[in-house]
Amino acid sequence: MTTTGQETYHIPVLLKQSVDGLAIRPDGTYVDVTFGGGGHSREILSRLGQGGRLLGFDQDADAERNIVDDPRFTFVRSNFRYLHNFLRYHGIQQVDGVLADLGVSSHHLDDSERGFSFRFDTALDMRMNQRAAFTAADLVNTYDEEQLANVFYLYGELKNSRKLASVLVKARASEKITTVGGLLDAVKPLFGPEREKKELAKVFQALRIEVNHEMDALKEMLQAAIQALRPGGRLAVITYHSLEDRIVKNVMKAGNPEGKAEKDFFGRVSTPLRQVNNKVIVPDEEEIRQNPRSRSAKLRIAEKTVPA
Repeated sequence: MTTTGQETYHIPVLLKQSVDGLAIRPDGTYVDVTFGGGGHSREILSRLGQGGRLLGFDQDADAERNIVDDPRFTFVRSNFRYLHNFLRYHGIQQVDGVLADLGVSSHHLDDSERGFSFRFDTALDMRMNQRAAFTAADLVNTYDEEQLANVFYLYGELKNSRKLASVLVKARASEKITTVGGLLDAVKPLFGPEREKKELAKVFQALRIEVNHEMDALKEMLQAAIQALRPGGRLAVITYHSLEDRIVKNVMKAGNPEGKAEKDFFGRVSTPLRQVNNKVIVPDEEEIRQNPRSRSAKLRIAEKTVPA
């Protein structure tokens, strides 16, 4: 089993709780759609028998360093939005569980060359998939003012989204913004020192979500997971911010990202999933102490209901 870089790549969040939530069957077929450092995948494999199977998805080439050397494991280098396509490709009709840890890995935030963090002055990149062409620099320099404002408002929930957009448009008029430092020079004056880090984190979150089309990918993956799960199969999802958590909560409650529950002829709510944990699961104080990144994590688990 290859473990190169796993400890530094990413510390798995809510590891036991999320894998427990899958109610692993030794001979079952499971999918870890956010393989990353492989922590969750290794825990799933430790509970599978010889007849079990696990697929791990990750679009980031760096994650391949952590591939598990195990005949029961298949690595899929792809965005999890293509879950349906790759299950068909591998001849899998139904799965017993799907696990997703939606957070940005500590590896990405600590890699000074990827542009995910405002701690390093490097190229403004933020691509999860480095084979993709579109970067955060492209976004900042090509979106018009209204498009930029929408990105900051929708994905960063920033109240001064219009001001941010205006400042960036003016800054890029004199010189193209290609680095993290260039971006910070333009937007930092808008934030007071007491809230600077928190607001900058929202700016970077908004840009990252837009560059990687994260919300659309999440919706597609969740719908594909519902289709792929066998009756009684489990979906376990760890979220970190309100935007993705809202989508996951709606899908688990109503079967769709909008949260619009369908009703049958008798007015009974008809949904493909049943929430296993009505109360969201969060890390305890010990986990937060060991891994501060887990502080905002929320785990939701749902089970595919048997069709009536």
